Amino acid sequence: MNSNRDTGGRAKRAPLALRGRAVLRLLGAFAVSVLCAGFALGPVRAQPLEVLHVQGNVYMIAGASGNMVFQTGEDGIILVDTLAAHESEAVLAAIRSVSAMPIQAIVNTHLHPRRMQGNAWLRDNGGRNRDFGRIAFTSADRNVFPIYAHENVMLRAVEPDGLAAELWPTDTYFNHRKELYMNGEGVLLLHQPQAHTDGDTIVHFRGSDVLVAGDLFSTAGYPVFERSAGGSIEGVIRALGEMMRIIVPARHGEGGTLVVPGMGRISDEADVADYRAMTVIVRDRIERMAADGMTLRQVIAARPSLEYDHRYASGEWPAEKFVEEIYRDVTQTP
Repeated sequence: MNSNRDTGGRAKRAPLALRGRAVLRLLGAFAVSVLCAGFALGPVRAQPLEVLHVQGNVYMIAGASGNMVFQTGEDGIILVDTLAAHESEAVLAAIRSVSAMPIQAIVNTHLHPRRMQGNAWLRDNGGRNRDFGRIAFTSADRNVFPIYAHENVMLRAVEPDGLAAELWPTDTYFNHRKELYMNGEGVLLLHQPQAHTDGDTIVHFRGSDVLVAGDLFSTAGYPVFERSAGGSIEGVIRALGEMMRIIVPARHGEGGTLVVPGMGRISDEADVADYRAMTVIVRDRIERMAADGMTLRQVIAARPSLEYDHRYASGEWPAEKFVEEIYRDVTQTP
């Protein structure tokens, strides 16, 4: 139904003069905001981290390098990812705005520096090797502080061009899942093979009913997969399908299991379903074009992701790059 149709019950309009003054006030406010943005004096300050209560025991911290999560309770704190190194002090301050308990463990969802660079600093400055009254540990305990990740993260971290040793995981798993229990709820670490990388982990806090997706899901950009690190578009689609099997929506498909993406806002089942559908549609279009003999340049020019570009294309991962990587993946070309 056309919502603009005249139903015979039109609301009375404000007098023209009042409407004109309202428009002028809006234009004036807009002009001031533009001038302030364009001619602000001094350096632009970095945005502070934002702390959001997801639900249950779980909180999200949103920073410039992405999202991370922490769960807190009487057993202490467990982190999922630690963001970039320059954000570590702000991360700890954000955690302390909610809880003074020690950090007991870290889970890394994959290898990338923006997921692991804060490992050592947060362990040493917020972890259980500090004096927390009745929960007191010696500095020697930092050698057994658990940093969990899939074993493929460790295998890549120790390579010559990998990460510094103090950032490495200390406790890896090689099966599909690893089970933890903390603060009265089960915490499942679930490996998603050949997806964003070959070492991706999604984390499900079962009692709080929160799913942490790492960089497998984003509300702010197209799916990123790194073929050089064992990733693939098929693995991303499978991982999104695995998330759909875990998520249980509440009434009318809203709420229920909540999902924390690598970048962007807290989401639910509908958001993940839309994201997976978009990924499958674009993948299928590119596969058909490649099967018809179209070259990479021709496929990019055809813009198979056109209707989604306004929402997901970004400076870091533009539509052309997304299309190119899918084409190279489905055609197995370097």
